[in-house]
Amino acid sequence: MFGLRSQDIGIDLGTCNTLIYVQGKGIVINEPSVVAVERGTKKVMAVGADAKRMLWKTPGNIIAIRPLRDGVIADLESTEKMIRYFISKALPRYRLFKPRVVVGIPSCITEVERRAVEESAYKAGAREVMVIEESRAAAIGADIPIFEPAGHMICDIGGGTTEISVISLGGMVVTNAIRLGGDEFDEAIIKHVRGIHNLIIGEQTAERLKIEIGNASPDKTIEKVEIKGTDAITGLPRRLEMDSVEVREALKDPISQIIEEIKTTLGQTPPELAADIVERGIVMTGGGSLLKGLPKLISNETGVPVFLAERPLDCVALGAGKYFENAKGFDTTRSIYDNLNG
Repeated sequence: MFGLRSQDIGIDLGTCNTLIYVQGKGIVINEPSVVAVERGTKKVMAVGADAKRMLWKTPGNIIAIRPLRDGVIADLESTEKMIRYFISKALPRYRLFKPRVVVGIPSCITEVERRAVEESAYKAGAREVMVIEESRAAAIGADIPIFEPAGHMICDIGGGTTEISVISLGGMVVTNAIRLGGDEFDEAIIKHVRGIHNLIIGEQTAERLKIEIGNASPDKTIEKVEIKGTDAITGLPRRLEMDSVEVREALKDPISQIIEEIKTTLGQTPPELAADIVERGIVMTGGGSLLKGLPKLISNETGVPVFLAERPLDCVALGAGKYFENAKGFDTTRSIYDNLNG
């Protein structure tokens, strides 16, 4: 009875946002990965969008925290409470019919960090928990035919990690991941503004600059945005006008690191699969891939076509949610690889 009535859900437990896919309904939750708790008692005051509005603006008795950093759990208790809240919001009757849960995780995390994700999901009320590499989940969510005997490359740039993988016959042939993503884009902007203009700005202001005028490739139009912050010398509030050329310069270092990781992955790819990638291109997913001009820059640097997935922000959650539909394909793939490896 429980197997028939419970629903499978996929979770993209992201550093910046948490997305939940419910079988038959699609993505029903897309909220910031933030929890506001009462100091001392750790009573949850708000979760998600409501908690993000409190970030860095709370009175002394309330702490607004981001329980995940660089794609991994930094605060186990807060993560559990956040997942429980989101599952109960997505499935009001989940306490009676516990769901099977699939969580997308970065491939670069340790076994201890992996177990922490599983433990949080079980404590939040899951009946069964599976974890899947983010790039594999993103490939499924992007409708890439990964079970074909051909090479497919995917680059998933999340809030805390970037993962680049080559997939064939459903298996991860080559995968590399670095703990660098959209958060590091924001930090690079904050560092640049302070170093060049002596102005201290917060993460939300840096994120606004990135989204509104951020770019990776030179553009014909130079866009400008006015920001506000604290003067590092006088300590007084000050305004500053930033343009897209300066933001591109600020983002140069983290973007270069991502491109180098993509080149490294291409260099490790077997020749036959590399030929497929040159023909089929690289598919980009994740919020970081939405940076203006980034696919074009990567294509110019690698000589390989680069395409943005149709729903780049949703791919990991979609793929995790569809995991059980593809599970038989994964089992077949494992047996093929086991036989090949003796």
